[in-house]
Amino acid sequence: MKKIPCTLMRGGTSKGVFLLADSLPKDIKQRDELILAIMGSGHALQIDGIGGGSPQTSKVAIISPSTHPDADVDYLFAQVSITERIVDTSPNCGNILCAVGSFAIEKGLVPTTGETTTVKIRNVNTNTFVNATVQTPNGQVEYDGDTTIAGVPGHAAPVALTFLNACGTKTGKLMPTGHSIDTIDGIDVSCIDMAMPVVLIDASQLNKTGYETAEQLETDSAFMQRLEAIRIKAGAAMGLGDVSKKVIPKPILISPATHGGTLNVRYFMPHKCHGALAVTGAIAIATSIILPNNVTQRYVQSVDKHNIAIEHLSGKFEVALNQKGDSPESLQASIIRTARKLFEGDVFVL
Repeated sequence: MKKIPCTLMRGGTSKGVFLLADSLPKDIKQRDELILAIMGSGHALQIDGIGGGSPQTSKVAIISPSTHPDADVDYLFAQVSITERIVDTSPNCGNILCAVGSFAIEKGLVPTTGETTTVKIRNVNTNTFVNATVQTPNGQVEYDGDTTIAGVPGHAAPVALTFLNACGTKTGKLMPTGHSIDTIDGIDVSCIDMAMPVVLIDASQLNKTGYETAEQLETDSAFMQRLEAIRIKAGAAMGLGDVSKKVIPKPILISPATHGGTLNVRYFMPHKCHGALAVTGAIAIATSIILPNNVTQRYVQSVDKHNIAIEHLSGKFEVALNQKGDSPESLQASIIRTARKLFEGDVFVL
């Protein structure tokens, strides 16, 4: 059996396997086969691997020293299918990103700089740059703290993330179709590419309230089929080609906030409803809220762009937007999340 150094980490509301690029084959096909073996994909429980049997836990981060002068480390994210043998490196994952800085420091890729250390990360999937500020008192990563986030029990040390150039990550355009609203299969949608390509849909247009549980949505097969049909057509309209085997764009149901937030959402990954909300999805949603004439505007009267609270199944996700220039493309997004190392050792594969 092959023995590969491995760290399992929670980042935000996701959990993933963290690997150093040097531990993996250079050939992409061989690398992906090894990742599938590590995770145990091809079985609903990933029983012969260390995947968790859920899209939120079947994730891999591949880390290496950056080849770009503006970054300390390169981060390649892989969403690993559970029952199919597919490794998708087209999207970024902002939750797993929350743990990249801590991992990089612990592996000696980035030196600590005091009470906090800022790690400059390049996401290779989207060629975007993110600054992650990690708590490092006494020259070591601190995981314990008082910060709580919706969807994760307990509390931990804060990790501050600032997305520096998240606009048009996959399509090169904030509004990839050229329209604020498109009509697909008779449904008004807004297609936005900010940190993650997403398709925003008014829940009421699909005969949903937007406050359903994940199980209620996923077990409605007619609804799920209709949602997927819209997603596939939106992907083509966004210039992403045939997305039937990709996890982007992500469809999102929107509805009015009911607990003092800015907007309520149900986020899909894309074939299961997220128990909370993806970081990149939250940034895309927050951006839509301050853009004129898209589908979110019917539910948002006024908003403080420095304090956008998005309600989801587990609570609220807060995003602060800052504009560095005159155009929407100059937007930067900041969030506070948490991360934790769960175990470190070797994973064995046949």
